[in-house]
Amino acid sequence: MSLNAGSPAQPIEVRDATQRLRAEAAMEPDPVSTTAPTKETQIIAIYGKGGIGKSFTLANLSYMMAQQAKKTLLIGCDPKSDTTSLLFGGRATPPIIETVSRKKEAGDEIQINDVCFKRDGVYAMELGGPEVGRGCGGRGIIHGFETLEKLGFHDWDFDYVLLDFLGDVVCGGFGLPIARDMCQKVIVVASNDLQSLYVANNVCSAVQYFRKLGGNVGVAGMVVNKDDGSGEAAAFAEQVGIPILAAIPAHDDIRRKSANYEIIGLPGGEWGGLFEDLARNVAEAPPVLPSPLSHEQLLDLFSSSAVGRDVVLEPATAQDMCGKNAIEKASLEVIYDEV
Repeated sequence: MSLNAGSPAQPIEVRDATQRLRAEAAMEPDPVSTTAPTKETQIIAIYGKGGIGKSFTLANLSYMMAQQAKKTLLIGCDPKSDTTSLLFGGRATPPIIETVSRKKEAGDEIQINDVCFKRDGVYAMELGGPEVGRGCGGRGIIHGFETLEKLGFHDWDFDYVLLDFLGDVVCGGFGLPIARDMCQKVIVVASNDLQSLYVANNVCSAVQYFRKLGGNVGVAGMVVNKDDGSGEAAAFAEQVGIPILAAIPAHDDIRRKSANYEIIGLPGGEWGGLFEDLARNVAEAPPVLPSPLSHEQLLDLFSSSAVGRDVVLEPATAQDMCGKNAIEKASLEVIYDEV
């Protein structure tokens, strides 16, 4: 069925939905505020491959910071809205985008107590994202930050604001903190596998690109999660020129407690020292300009058998694609006679 909004074959509700989506896609986001903050706050964007453990790391890091008397705000910037779930024992906070829509339909204005909640001194909220097939996740991030600015983001009184971003999405909304200098520094979370380091390398490339355009954001370092001791992540960090802020071991106790939504970054606890060191390193690490690797250099961190470098690319033919129906066609190239 054609998706042409003017097609008479379409039901009215389909045409209306199509028109709404086109109208949304045509809208340009409001410019991000350039007003200087009224308080010196460290705003740190954390990037990493989906499923690498950013939310686990940030929930425990933010909790430890709060126990060290640092006023900390954790903002989930992933459409899955799962950043805060570990912090609140499996319950996530109401997403800002969804709450704005619900309030708007009811004719009410959104208030900070609708979307921001706290536990043991940690403040947390989720930006959220549009429903599947009903909008762009990156645009949702931009809209979420516009709402935060209307709620007074630049005047909030925090020592640290931690932004949890999905690193394997490259559209503009997810790169907002780097592109618009909305944070002072970036931290990448990765493990000893090619896919997570590929994402970390892309984040370093984005930082390098926007620095060339006059940006000021740098990379403060890397957190190695699920560290099995094989060393690829450490080798990557050394080559791109960023420090390792912490290495969280691939330990069954950590995996089990994380799955049960338990905080392990507790002062005096078994893993407390690890997150105390991470909190200090995050606070003190200066933003640096990384030197991202080429794809070949990234592959060189791994054995050839691990990344398929022994595989030979064999070009496909027309016969392969069409089978017995393949037809040899004369070339359309125009050949001119020599003068």
